[in-house]
Order: sequence, then structure tokens, then C-alpha cells
Amino acid sequence: MTDRRVRLGIIGLGAQGGFYAGFLAAGRVPNTELAAICDTDESKRAAADGYGVPFFTDHVALLDSGLVDAVVTTVPHYLHPGMGLDALNRGLHVLVEKPAGVYTAQVSELLDVAAAKPELTTAIMFNQRTNPLYQDLRELVAGGSLGRLRHTSWIITTWWRPQGYYDQSAWRATWGGEGGGVLVNQAPHQLDLWQWICGVPTSVFAKLAFGFQRDIAVEDEVTAVVDFGGGATGTFITCTHDLPGTDRLEILLDGGKIVVEDSKRVTITRLAAPEQELSKGMGMADVMRIFAGGADTSDLMTTTTSTYESSWGDQHPAVIENFSAHILHGTPLIAPVGDGIHGVRLANAIHLSGWTGEEVSIEHFDEDRYLAELNRRIAEEAKFPTRQER
Repeated sequence: MTDRRVRLGIIGLGAQGGFYAGFLAAGRVPNTELAAICDTDESKRAAADGYGVPFFTDHVALLDSGLVDAVVTTVPHYLHPGMGLDALNRGLHVLVEKPAGVYTAQVSELLDVAAAKPELTTAIMFNQRTNPLYQDLRELVAGGSLGRLRHTSWIITTWWRPQGYYDQSAWRATWGGEGGGVLVNQAPHQLDLWQWICGVPTSVFAKLAFGFQRDIAVEDEVTAVVDFGGGATGTFITCTHDLPGTDRLEILLDGGKIVVEDSKRVTITRLAAPEQELSKGMGMADVMRIFAGGADTSDLMTTTTSTYESSWGDQHPAVIENFSAHILHGTPLIAPVGDGIHGVRLANAIHLSGWTGEEVSIEHFDEDRYLAELNRRIAEEAKFPTRQER
């Protein structure tokens, strides 16, 4: 490894890998250089030549080349854990694309090896964690000034996809090729952020629609109710057939409420005291004052609204810069790979609940049962082989 920059190899030169190659080659990540590219499609060699880096059609050959210190796995979801393991077992650092995998059994294997090799950096591309809006929300909730969580809901239906999107590739929106629908393709960032800010739920009950508004086998609509423990609950709603779409996150706590609209406008209401204290001290005149509307309630609550500018173009470079800074200087990771299993487990539990009609434990999630149910659906598709742990 060089003294100042990490030599990064990209495995998979599709849309995402091409995006990374472009900004790395442009020098937008000062502590990282594009060192090599791998893709099974030989026609991608011309693109690698354009970036002036070696090209491989076999990821193992790239890993064994001695040309890279680390790799990023911009490949189909099922391949993330296995390629991560291949890199770690060769002494290379790994940045895994989201999601960390399709099912928890394969992610657990990756985490076990990563934990056994603490000298290697293993992170996950949760680029939304670099968004100042969500960083501020996490700090606010964790700080405790608004009290304990009571309820949270996220309606995130801005994932509209036409039928042509699914028809462009045979692996898309299949159990065997992609491992699911909106939960594993479009919504992993929100599943991560929700738990990053509010905590990991203990159980979930979900209603899913499979091929509801699109000719696909997997879920295109999800309504999930989660239990955070201690009486706190939450709902998560997402789909791919809402053309106008909605992005609204609400977090209700003992001492106030947070509302985020379109991932840019944040309204924070702070109560003068915890809600239960206010309730106990109110007479009916106070209640009528609130219900009447328009009355001055500043003695009960104050509200502020902030608007954040989009940081979309800078998020992915920021994660890679942080990943390399951890390798070079031990800088704390924004998204250690261990955090990646939470979103996979929640998505798996939502699937399992939708398949069985049962409330599913997340604390004691049954990995074997989930994999068996998933493999049953893969076998019914008869397009792809069933899955083992990796």
C-alpha cells in the first residue's frame, strides 16, 4: 500500500461501478486511486483502458494480482458476501456494496471472517449516512433531549419503476437472481437509516404484495409494523408503483416530534415537558385552547423547520474517502460492515412474515427457516440454482 493513497479495485463495471470509476479517475477521492477493474463482460475492457488501469475478467485474478490494497464489490447482491470473503482471505480490505447480502446466513459468515481479521478494514456502502440531515437526526435522538421513542413511521414510495425496468434483465425482480424486490433493491438505505436513528426492532409483522402492479415474482409493495420493545412501535411502507411518490419520516418521542419530508425539510417540535407530565397538569380549558386551533401554545411547545441542501453527488466519494482514511489512519468508519446485517435481517424478517402471515422475531431470527423458504421460491422459478450459505 502507498503512504498516502489506497489502491482500489472495482469488481463489476455496471452503472454503479462505472460511477465509482469515473469519480475516482477524476481525483475526487484524494486518498484513493483507481488501480484495477474487473468485469466478466470482456467488452468492458475498453472502458478500463480509457481509465488507464488493468482489466480482469476473473475477480480472483484481480485479488491475486498485487495491484490493489482494497476492493469494492459493485456486483449483484448475492455475490457481495462471497467476493468479500475472497478478498479478506487474501489480506485485502473490502468495501461491500449495499445490501451486505440477500440473506443473513451468508452475511454472518462474512462478519465472522471480518471479526477474525481486525487488521483489515471491512465497510459497507451506506452513503446516506454521510447526509448531514440524517447525521443530525441520529445525534438528536441519541442525545436524549427529546426523550424515549414512542412511534416512528417512514413512508418511502419514491421508488417508482416501470415494467420496462424489470424486463431489461432476466435476473431482475426474481428470487433466484436478485433475492427480492423493493426491499433488497431500492429500500436498503432507508431500512439502514431507520434502524441507525431509531434502533433495531425486536419483531415485525408485515403484509406484502408480490407482483401486485408489475409482472414480477417478488414484492412491489410492503407495509410492515415493527416492535422496538418498551412499547415503542413503527411502520415502514414502501412500493415501486406510486408515480408521484412520498418520502416522509416521523419520529415521535416523549418530549417532542421530528418530521422529515422529501429527505430535505426537517420540522422539530419540542414540548415544554414530557407529554405525560403536560397531560397530567392540564385542565379542560387548556384542552379547549389546543383544540380550538390558532391559539398561542408557545408555553406548551415550540417548532422549528430547517431545509438541507442535497449532498447526493458527494455521498459515495465521502464513504470511499472514509474507508481509505480508516485503512491509512484508523479514522472511525461511517458504516462498518457489521451494521450491514441489520438491514438484511429486517428485510428477511419482513419477507418471512409476508410469506407466513406470522409475526417474526428479529432478536431470535430463524436463518435456516428463511433460507428454506427462499430456496422453495427459487426452485419454483426454475431459473437459478438454490442457495447455500455463501
